[in-house]
Amino acid sequence: MRLELKKFVLQLRHTFSISRESHDFQDTLVVSLTQGGKVGYGEATSNPYYGITVESMVAEIEGIRNEIESFDFSVPLEFHQFLTQKGLSNFAICALDLAAHDLHGKLLGKPLYEIWGTTPDHYPITNYTIGIAEIDTMVTKMKERPWPLYKIKLGTDNDVNIVKELRKHTDSIFRIDANCAWTAEETIYNAPKLQDLGVEFLEQPLRADDWEGMERVMHQSVLPVIADESCIVETDVDKCALHFNGINIKLTKCGGLTPALRMLKKAREMGLKTMVGCMTESTVGISAIAQLLPQLDYVDMDGPLLLKEDIADGVKIEEGGNLVFPDLPGSGITLR
Repeated sequence: MRLELKKFVLQLRHTFSISRESHDFQDTLVVSLTQGGKVGYGEATSNPYYGITVESMVAEIEGIRNEIESFDFSVPLEFHQFLTQKGLSNFAICALDLAAHDLHGKLLGKPLYEIWGTTPDHYPITNYTIGIAEIDTMVTKMKERPWPLYKIKLGTDNDVNIVKELRKHTDSIFRIDANCAWTAEETIYNAPKLQDLGVEFLEQPLRADDWEGMERVMHQSVLPVIADESCIVETDVDKCALHFNGINIKLTKCGGLTPALRMLKKAREMGLKTMVGCMTESTVGISAIAQLLPQLDYVDMDGPLLLKEDIADGVKIEEGGNLVFPDLPGSGITLR
């Protein structure tokens, strides 16, 4: 295989704020793997919460470039097993694993969802995320992008009132993501008020390690709770089953499509709702997520909608959430 690494700085349409950080740009790494005249693409973003930069991922991958390029590639599973033995971060593994899957599908001439025995005839639509801001700004963002389903980022001293104000401007379904900013008491207290305001579920209200608090929330919250920061890798699924109603898998955090497929299978076996989320990736990463849609209850793949300018073509998100899958196999990605 031939390996190529490219750094991109993605400019966002608006400042994006959550409970712990704000940013106007998103650094991302795009990996390409070429074999047999076909090119597969993968992506992983930088993330200060997990101490990941594009430069750190590049250094990791460059350290085993010769081994990657000499690897006898046939199926993504064997390539992923090889990568996990090399001490790479899950973010770096993700970029390579997504590229390997895209390449594999292109070599076979089939989209990934077909290789996995599924069809995208029916799929959950993505939410559109509204970051923390002044209420007028949040309302303006909703009006700029009318959408049937919004994820509202919270984690302020005025969270319920924010939702009350936003509800005046739309009948769309709300999902709430506090990004670890609430306590168990706040969550249990806020839940019935938010339920009355048309909120579907709460995502990661407590600190990732507050398992005792989450046990209380599970027994007392009137709204379902979905794990995000508490569900990073495969071994987290079992523990989350006792503390959450569902899990949100991030490909960058778990190490790509290979472990994500196993996590989804285990979650369904344990009766958990399944969701995959994004990290403000471009269409490169989002097209990989889209291949999993037939296996999901919920999805957050609005990354390209938040960008001022995309860097790739692939699965296209139309206004209102309908998707157009490309004719290309694999994840269907081409760089612009």
